[in-house]
Amino acid sequence: MHAADIAIIVFFLAGSILLGLWQGKSNKNTGDYFLGGHKLPWIVAMLSIVATETSVLTFVSVPGLAYRGDWTFLQLPLGYIFGRVLVSVFLLPVYFKNGVSSIYEIIGSRFGTGMQKLASVVFLVTRILGDGVRFLATGVVVQVVTGWSLPLSVLIIGLVTLVYTISGGLKTVVWLDSIQFGLYLLGGIITIVFIVLNLEASPQEIYSALAASGKLTVLNTKGSLLFDPMTFGSAFIGGIFLSFASHGIDYMMVQRVLGCSDLGSARKALIGSGLFVFLQFMIFLLAGSLIYLFMHGATTVKDREFATFIVDYLPSGLKGLLLAGILSAAMSTIASSINSLAASTVTDLMGGRASLNLSRIISAAWAAVLIGIALLFDENDKAIIMVGLEIASFTYGGLLGLFLLSKTKKHFQTASLAVGLLASMGIVFVLKHFGIAWTWYILLSVIFNLLIVFSLDPLIGRLRKQSKETPD
Repeated sequence: MHAADIAIIVFFLAGSILLGLWQGKSNKNTGDYFLGGHKLPWIVAMLSIVATETSVLTFVSVPGLAYRGDWTFLQLPLGYIFGRVLVSVFLLPVYFKNGVSSIYEIIGSRFGTGMQKLASVVFLVTRILGDGVRFLATGVVVQVVTGWSLPLSVLIIGLVTLVYTISGGLKTVVWLDSIQFGLYLLGGIITIVFIVLNLEASPQEIYSALAASGKLTVLNTKGSLLFDPMTFGSAFIGGIFLSFASHGIDYMMVQRVLGCSDLGSARKALIGSGLFVFLQFMIFLLAGSLIYLFMHGATTVKDREFATFIVDYLPSGLKGLLLAGILSAAMSTIASSINSLAASTVTDLMGGRASLNLSRIISAAWAAVLIGIALLFDENDKAIIMVGLEIASFTYGGLLGLFLLSKTKKHFQTASLAVGLLASMGIVFVLKHFGIAWTWYILLSVIFNLLIVFSLDPLIGRLRKQSKETPD
């Protein structure tokens, strides 16, 4: 890398640390540390949501989708918008009415602390596996683009993120997320402008070339609804339930809106994030399509198209900005994961009995776990990476089903709830074995969870009643 690129990256990393140290002075208790004192502006919370769900894999692989294919991926984020509306209507009012610090407190108040802890453990395992190996994949991408070794890439990202996260808490995380969102979105816009200015063609000619090659196709109505995840019905419905689950029952996402001052602000932040995600994907898909024209469709390693363009074609300075954008996408996800893991540990597993300093120690411990997972495996562990990236699809359905059950007035046996939760996660392995598109995993596991609980609960109730009536 050129000295200018290194200077940009150093300035970005140092600025992140200094902001965390500065804002850390305003944290007086765990409420400030984990929820920003309920004073987060909704616009900042909205941008933080977008940044949190955009890992570096999204940053580099979405352009690759357009490079190798078309824009049918947009069918998925279209469903995201509707899924967020469902969260705003059915789940957010309950969270704000009860004034919870962790959303799993809803499960505890409805079904007991045992189920609250089980739900929290499922969340913790999901985040550890998903974000740990996503961190590994992030290190691989940063290694390719910067030339750093894989362990060095992981350690630099992890340690910088750790410092500003444990210092400033959620307030620093969301403000930096907002800045980081702007930075990597700028990276996509810079790519578009650079290519348009350097292609020897007018905008109309560029559009005609992309349209003629089928690069601008959005709707796919020809694939198998059940087995092709990018058929319109499968992608749209899958997007709805993925967003309904991820932004309704995954504490890492919900934590941002809980930091808002009221329900109205939280709804604006959540629904607005869906619109911004859609816009973001449009920008990066357009960038991928233009890179295809600029590189004349040259064959590259899958999901390395954007990285190849950055390394081989961007001039010094612009390359540094794009590298900072990649680091931004990586650090925003990791920082959010560290803070939410610590918050759920303190609130759900420790009953909220932890000081500010102990909360910071727990955050550091979770950061060490994520860094350790990323360093433990190498880039050849393809199966491990895929399990980590898909793990949310295995657990979200069960957790969403549990939250839907909590909205009913029926009494349920703890055993039937636990069996339903675990069985709904197991059924996803069966769906995957038969080749069912992953976009159906959450909806089908929710249905399976509800069926198990409603059918098993009366049987368990009768058995418990009989055991009480039978004399010793």
